[in-house]
Amino acid sequence: MKKSSLITIIVLLSLVGLSIYFFKNKNRASTISKEASDFKFKDTASIDKIYIADKDGGDILIERKANGWMMGGGYRVRPDAIELLLETIANVEVQTPVSKKNTTGVLKIMAGKSVKIEIYSKGNKVKQYFVGFPTQDHLGTYMILTDLETGENYPDLFITHIPGFNGFLSTRYYADKTEWRDRLMCNYTPPQIKQIKLELNEAADSSFTIDLYSMQRFGLKIKNDQHIKFDESRLKQYIAYFQNLNCEYYLDKKDKVVDSLMKSAIPFAKLQILDRNNTTNVIEFYHKKALSEKNAQYGIDYKYDPDRMFVKFNNGKDFGVAQFFAFGKILQTYKYFVREK
Repeated sequence: MKKSSLITIIVLLSLVGLSIYFFKNKNRASTISKEASDFKFKDTASIDKIYIADKDGGDILIERKANGWMMGGGYRVRPDAIELLLETIANVEVQTPVSKKNTTGVLKIMAGKSVKIEIYSKGNKVKQYFVGFPTQDHLGTYMILTDLETGENYPDLFITHIPGFNGFLSTRYYADKTEWRDRLMCNYTPPQIKQIKLELNEAADSSFTIDLYSMQRFGLKIKNDQHIKFDESRLKQYIAYFQNLNCEYYLDKKDKVVDSLMKSAIPFAKLQILDRNNTTNVIEFYHKKALSEKNAQYGIDYKYDPDRMFVKFNNGKDFGVAQFFAFGKILQTYKYFVREK
Protein backbone atom coordinates (compact mmCIF):
# COMPACT_ATOMS: atom_id res chain seq x y z
CA MET A 1 0.00 0.00 0.00
CA LYS A 2 1.31 3.40 -0.91
CA LYS A 3 2.25 5.73 1.88
CA SER A 4 -0.12 8.41 0.59
CA SER A 5 -3.06 5.95 0.61
CA LEU A 6 -2.29 4.92 4.18
CA ILE A 7 -2.25 8.54 5.29
CA THR A 8 -5.58 9.13 3.52
CA ILE A 9 -7.17 6.15 5.29
CA ILE A 10 -5.86 7.33 8.68
CA VAL A 11 -7.22 10.83 8.09
CA LEU A 12 -10.61 9.43 7.04
CA LEU A 13 -10.81 7.17 10.10
CA SER A 14 -9.91 10.11 12.34
CA LEU A 15 -12.62 12.23 10.77
CA VAL A 16 -15.18 9.42 11.21
CA GLY A 17 -14.13 9.06 14.85
CA LEU A 18 -14.42 12.77 15.47
CA SER A 19 -17.80 12.85 13.78
CA ILE A 20 -19.10 10.03 15.99
CA TYR A 21 -17.69 11.73 19.10
CA PHE A 22 -19.28 15.09 18.35
CA PHE A 23 -22.57 13.45 17.32
CA LYS A 24 -22.79 11.53 20.58
CA ASN A 25 -21.86 14.53 22.68
CA LYS A 26 -24.27 16.72 20.79
CA ASN A 27 -27.09 14.27 21.50
CA ARG A 28 -25.99 13.96 25.11
CA ALA A 29 -25.91 17.75 25.54
CA SER A 30 -29.30 18.01 23.88
CA THR A 31 -30.71 15.33 26.21
CA ILE A 32 -29.24 17.00 29.30
CA SER A 33 -30.58 20.37 28.20
CA LYS A 34 -34.04 18.88 27.72
CA GLU A 35 -34.01 17.18 31.11
CA ALA A 36 -32.61 20.30 32.79
CA SER A 37 -35.48 22.39 31.42
CA ASP A 38 -38.33 19.99 32.15
CA PHE A 39 -39.99 21.85 35.06
CA LYS A 40 -43.56 21.04 34.09
CA PHE A 41 -45.53 18.17 35.67
CA LYS A 42 -48.90 17.86 33.98
CA ASP A 43 -50.48 15.03 35.98
CA THR A 44 -51.37 17.15 39.03
CA ALA A 45 -54.23 14.79 39.90
CA SER A 46 -51.61 12.20 40.89
CA ILE A 47 -49.68 14.59 43.16
CA ASP A 48 -50.09 13.53 46.78
CA LYS A 49 -47.43 15.55 48.58
CA ILE A 50 -45.61 18.87 48.16
CA TYR A 51 -42.74 20.09 50.31
CA ILE A 52 -41.62 23.73 50.22
CA ALA A 53 -38.67 25.28 52.07
CA ASP A 54 -37.16 28.76 51.97
CA LYS A 55 -33.75 30.18 52.88
CA ASP A 56 -35.09 31.73 56.10
CA GLY A 57 -35.71 28.34 57.68
CA GLY A 58 -39.41 28.18 56.89
CA ASP A 59 -40.81 24.96 55.50
CA ILE A 60 -44.15 23.29 55.01
CA LEU A 61 -45.39 19.86 53.99
CA ILE A 62 -48.73 19.75 52.21
CA GLU A 63 -50.45 16.40 51.71
CA ARG A 64 -53.53 15.27 49.81
CA LYS A 65 -55.84 13.40 52.18
CA ALA A 66 -59.26 11.81 51.75
CA ASN A 67 -60.87 15.03 53.02
CA GLY A 68 -58.71 17.39 50.99
CA TRP A 69 -55.29 19.04 51.19
CA MET A 70 -53.89 19.26 54.71
CA MET A 71 -50.83 20.70 56.44
CA GLY A 72 -49.15 20.02 59.78
CA GLY A 73 -51.24 20.36 62.93
CA GLY A 74 -54.31 18.96 61.20
CA TYR A 75 -55.08 22.29 59.50
CA ARG A 76 -56.71 22.54 56.12
CA VAL A 77 -54.90 24.26 53.27
CA ARG A 78 -56.37 27.29 51.53
CA PRO A 79 -58.18 25.94 48.43
CA ASP A 80 -57.23 28.95 46.30
CA ALA A 81 -53.55 28.64 47.26
CA ILE A 82 -53.19 24.94 46.40
CA GLU A 83 -55.18 25.36 43.18
CA LEU A 84 -52.89 28.15 42.05
CA LEU A 85 -49.74 26.17 42.91
CA LEU A 86 -50.98 23.06 41.08
CA GLU A 87 -51.86 25.19 38.06
CA THR A 88 -48.32 26.61 38.13
CA ILE A 89 -46.73 23.17 38.45
CA ALA A 90 -48.71 21.97 35.44
CA ASN A 91 -47.99 24.93 33.16
CA VAL A 92 -44.57 26.39 34.01
CA GLU A 93 -42.32 26.48 30.95
CA VAL A 94 -38.89 27.75 30.00
CA GLN A 95 -38.97 31.21 28.51
CA THR A 96 -35.25 31.34 27.76
CA PRO A 97 -31.98 29.84 29.07
CA VAL A 98 -29.68 32.06 31.11
CA SER A 99 -26.34 32.74 29.48
CA LYS A 100 -23.22 31.23 31.05
CA LYS A 101 -22.00 34.77 31.60
CA ASN A 102 -24.98 35.65 33.83
CA THR A 103 -25.51 32.25 35.47
CA THR A 104 -22.85 32.68 38.18
CA GLY A 105 -24.24 36.01 39.36
CA VAL A 106 -27.85 34.78 39.44
CA LEU A 107 -26.90 31.61 41.33
CA LYS A 108 -25.08 33.67 43.95
CA ILE A 109 -28.29 35.60 44.63
CA MET A 110 -30.39 32.42 44.60
CA ALA A 111 -28.04 30.84 47.15
CA GLY A 112 -29.44 33.30 49.68
CA LYS A 113 -32.84 33.95 48.20
CA SER A 114 -34.73 31.04 46.70
CA VAL A 115 -37.39 28.47 47.52
CA LYS A 116 -37.04 24.73 47.08
CA ILE A 117 -40.05 22.69 46.02
CA GLU A 118 -40.31 18.91 46.04
CA ILE A 119 -43.24 17.31 44.22
CA TYR A 120 -44.36 13.75 44.95
CA SER A 121 -46.68 11.58 42.89
CA LYS A 122 -47.95 8.25 44.21
CA GLY A 123 -45.34 8.38 46.94
CA ASN A 124 -42.37 9.05 44.64
CA LYS A 125 -40.49 12.29 44.16
CA VAL A 126 -41.04 13.34 40.56
CA LYS A 127 -39.70 16.92 40.53
CA GLN A 128 -37.41 19.10 42.57
CA TYR A 129 -36.36 22.60 41.64
CA PHE A 130 -35.39 25.94 43.11
CA VAL A 131 -37.43 29.07 42.47
CA GLY A 132 -35.45 32.28 42.45
CA PHE A 133 -36.31 35.94 41.95
CA PRO A 134 -38.08 37.76 39.10
CA THR A 135 -36.35 39.18 36.06
CA GLN A 136 -36.01 42.96 35.78
CA ASP A 137 -39.10 43.22 33.58
CA HIS A 138 -41.08 41.07 36.08
CA LEU A 139 -42.20 38.81 33.24
CA GLY A 140 -39.99 35.84 34.10
CA THR A 141 -38.66 33.90 37.09
CA TYR A 142 -35.23 32.31 37.52
CA MET A 143 -35.38 28.55 38.23
CA ILE A 144 -32.97 25.61 38.31
CA LEU A 145 -33.96 21.95 38.22
CA THR A 146 -32.46 19.10 40.25
CA ASP A 147 -31.32 15.81 38.71
CA LEU A 148 -33.22 13.30 40.85
CA GLU A 149 -30.77 10.50 40.03
CA THR A 150 -27.71 12.31 41.36
CA GLY A 151 -29.38 14.74 43.76
CA GLU A 152 -27.34 17.55 42.20
CA ASN A 153 -28.72 20.55 40.37
CA TYR A 154 -28.29 20.67 36.62
CA PRO A 155 -25.72 23.25 35.49
CA ASP A 156 -28.30 24.98 33.29
CA LEU A 157 -30.27 27.91 34.68
CA PHE A 158 -33.49 29.14 33.06
CA ILE A 159 -35.96 31.99 33.03
CA THR A 160 -39.44 30.49 33.31
CA HIS A 161 -42.97 31.71 32.78
CA ILE A 162 -46.50 30.53 32.09
CA PRO A 163 -47.55 31.25 28.49
CA GLY A 164 -50.31 33.82 28.41
CA PHE A 165 -49.61 35.08 31.94
CA ASN A 166 -47.81 38.42 32.27
CA GLY A 167 -46.07 38.29 35.61
CA PHE A 168 -43.56 36.39 37.71
CA LEU A 169 -44.12 33.11 39.55
CA SER A 170 -42.05 33.33 42.73
CA THR A 171 -44.99 34.59 44.83
CA ARG A 172 -46.80 31.29 44.19
CA TYR A 173 -44.11 29.29 45.99
CA TYR A 174 -43.89 30.11 49.70
CA ALA A 175 -43.28 28.28 52.97
CA ASP A 176 -45.23 30.53 55.36
CA LYS A 177 -47.56 28.21 57.27
CA THR A 178 -49.88 31.05 58.27
CA GLU A 179 -50.36 32.03 54.64
CA TRP A 180 -51.11 28.43 53.67
CA ARG A 181 -53.76 27.85 56.35
CA ASP A 182 -57.38 27.78 55.31
CA ARG A 183 -59.08 30.94 56.62
CA LEU A 184 -62.48 29.34 56.92
CA MET A 185 -64.20 30.29 60.17
CA CYS A 186 -67.70 29.07 59.58
CA ASN A 187 -69.32 26.81 56.98
CA TYR A 188 -72.78 25.38 57.60
CA THR A 189 -75.65 24.48 55.32
CA PRO A 190 -79.07 25.08 56.93
CA PRO A 191 -79.79 21.36 57.61
CA GLN A 192 -76.59 21.17 59.68
CA ILE A 193 -77.66 23.91 62.09
CA LYS A 194 -79.63 23.32 65.27
CA GLN A 195 -79.41 26.74 66.90
CA ILE A 196 -77.93 30.20 66.26
CA LYS A 197 -77.38 32.58 69.15
CA LEU A 198 -76.10 36.12 68.75
CA GLU A 199 -75.26 38.16 71.85
CA LEU A 200 -74.85 41.88 71.21
CA ASN A 201 -73.02 43.28 74.23
CA GLU A 202 -73.50 46.89 73.14
CA ALA A 203 -77.23 46.38 72.58
CA ALA A 204 -78.18 43.46 74.83
CA ASP A 205 -81.90 43.97 74.30
CA SER A 206 -81.40 43.34 70.59
CA SER A 207 -79.76 39.92 71.02
CA PHE A 208 -81.62 36.86 69.74
CA THR A 209 -81.67 33.07 69.41
CA ILE A 210 -82.91 31.12 66.41
CA ASP A 211 -83.98 27.50 66.91
CA LEU A 212 -84.19 25.19 63.90
CA TYR A 213 -86.61 22.45 64.88
CA SER A 214 -86.68 21.30 61.25
CA MET A 215 -86.28 22.87 57.83
CA GLN A 216 -89.95 23.81 57.94
CA ARG A 217 -90.27 24.90 61.58
CA PHE A 218 -88.30 27.65 63.29
CA GLY A 219 -88.38 29.73 66.42
CA LEU A 220 -87.09 33.22 67.29
CA LYS A 221 -86.42 34.23 70.89
CA ILE A 222 -85.23 37.48 72.42
CA LYS A 223 -84.35 38.31 76.06
CA ASN A 224 -85.89 36.17 78.79
CA ASP A 225 -86.53 33.47 76.14
CA GLN A 226 -89.50 35.42 74.84
CA HIS A 227 -90.77 34.00 71.54
CA ILE A 228 -91.70 36.60 68.92
CA LYS A 229 -93.23 36.48 65.48
CA PHE A 230 -90.90 36.81 62.52
CA ASP A 231 -90.71 37.09 58.74
CA GLU A 232 -89.96 33.51 57.70
CA SER A 233 -88.34 34.44 54.39
CA ARG A 234 -85.88 36.75 56.15
CA LEU A 235 -85.05 34.14 58.75
CA LYS A 236 -84.43 31.48 56.10
CA GLN A 237 -82.20 33.85 54.18
CA TYR A 238 -80.25 34.64 57.35
CA ILE A 239 -79.65 30.96 58.07
CA ALA A 240 -78.24 30.56 54.55
CA TYR A 241 -75.56 33.19 55.26
CA PHE A 242 -73.45 30.81 57.37
CA GLN A 243 -71.62 29.19 54.47
CA ASN A 244 -67.97 29.85 53.53
CA LEU A 245 -67.28 32.69 55.95
CA ASN A 246 -63.55 33.45 56.17
CA CYS A 247 -61.26 35.77 58.05
CA GLU A 248 -59.10 38.04 55.90
CA TYR A 249 -55.89 36.96 57.62
CA TYR A 250 -54.61 35.43 60.86
CA LEU A 251 -52.97 37.39 63.65
CA ASP A 252 -49.65 36.18 65.04
CA LYS A 253 -50.04 34.84 68.58
CA LYS A 254 -47.11 37.08 69.61
CA ASP A 255 -48.92 40.20 68.42
CA LYS A 256 -49.72 42.70 71.19
CA VAL A 257 -53.27 42.90 69.85
CA VAL A 258 -53.76 39.19 70.54
CA ASP A 259 -52.47 39.64 74.07
CA SER A 260 -55.00 42.40 74.60
CA LEU A 261 -57.85 40.37 73.13
CA MET A 262 -57.01 37.45 75.40
CA LYS A 263 -56.66 39.42 78.63
CA SER A 264 -58.96 42.41 78.73
CA ALA A 265 -60.91 43.11 75.56
CA ILE A 266 -64.67 42.66 75.60
CA PRO A 267 -66.30 41.51 72.35
CA PHE A 268 -69.04 43.69 70.96
CA ALA A 269 -70.73 40.54 69.67
CA LYS A 270 -70.57 36.82 70.36
CA LEU A 271 -71.92 34.25 67.90
CA GLN A 272 -72.67 30.66 68.90
CA ILE A 273 -73.70 28.04 66.35
CA LEU A 274 -74.89 24.67 67.59
CA ASP A 275 -74.88 21.93 64.95
CA ARG A 276 -76.87 18.68 64.74
CA ASN A 277 -73.98 16.83 66.43
CA ASN A 278 -74.40 19.17 69.43
CA THR A 279 -71.01 20.78 68.74
CA THR A 280 -70.83 24.51 69.39
CA ASN A 281 -68.78 26.91 67.27
CA VAL A 282 -68.09 30.20 69.06
CA ILE A 283 -66.90 33.34 67.25
CA GLU A 284 -66.23 36.59 69.10
CA PHE A 285 -66.06 39.98 67.37
CA TYR A 286 -63.96 42.91 68.64
CA HIS A 287 -63.72 46.51 67.53
CA LYS A 288 -60.62 47.64 65.67
CA LYS A 289 -59.60 51.26 66.11
CA ALA A 290 -60.12 53.45 63.10
CA LEU A 291 -57.06 54.78 61.34
CA SER A 292 -56.77 58.53 60.79
CA GLU A 293 -56.15 58.00 57.07
CA LYS A 294 -59.33 55.90 56.88
CA ASN A 295 -61.34 58.73 58.49
CA ALA A 296 -59.77 61.18 56.07
CA GLN A 297 -60.74 58.89 53.20
CA TYR A 298 -64.38 58.68 54.28
CA GLY A 299 -64.63 62.22 55.67
CA ILE A 300 -66.12 60.86 58.91
CA ASP A 301 -64.52 60.70 62.34
CA TYR A 302 -65.05 57.00 63.03
CA LYS A 303 -64.15 55.67 66.49
CA TYR A 304 -63.78 52.15 65.11
CA ASP A 305 -62.73 50.80 61.73
CA PRO A 306 -65.90 50.67 59.58
CA ASP A 307 -64.44 48.00 57.28
CA ARG A 308 -62.62 45.52 59.52
CA MET A 309 -62.73 44.00 63.00
CA PHE A 310 -60.78 41.54 65.14
CA VAL A 311 -62.16 38.02 65.57
CA LYS A 312 -61.46 35.14 67.94
CA PHE A 313 -62.50 31.67 66.79
CA ASN A 314 -61.65 27.96 66.72
CA ASN A 315 -62.48 27.55 70.41
CA GLY A 316 -60.41 30.60 71.26
CA LYS A 317 -57.25 29.20 69.66
CA ASP A 318 -57.08 31.55 66.68
CA PHE A 319 -57.27 35.28 66.15
CA GLY A 320 -57.63 37.20 62.95
CA VAL A 321 -59.03 40.16 61.09
CA ALA A 322 -62.38 39.90 59.31
CA GLN A 323 -64.30 42.21 57.02
CA PHE A 324 -67.72 43.68 57.79
CA PHE A 325 -68.43 43.02 54.12
CA ALA A 326 -68.45 39.28 54.94
CA PHE A 327 -69.91 39.31 58.45
CA GLY A 328 -72.06 42.44 58.46
CA LYS A 329 -75.05 40.45 57.22
CA ILE A 330 -74.63 38.13 60.24
CA LEU A 331 -74.39 40.91 62.84
CA GLN A 332 -78.06 41.87 62.83
CA THR A 333 -80.50 42.69 65.64
CA TYR A 334 -83.70 40.73 66.20
CA LYS A 335 -85.61 43.57 64.51
CA TYR A 336 -84.21 42.37 61.18
CA PHE A 337 -86.59 39.39 61.38
CA VAL A 338 -89.72 41.19 62.61
CA ARG A 339 -92.59 41.36 60.14
CA GLU A 340 -93.06 44.79 58.70
CA LYS A 341 -96.47 46.31 59.35
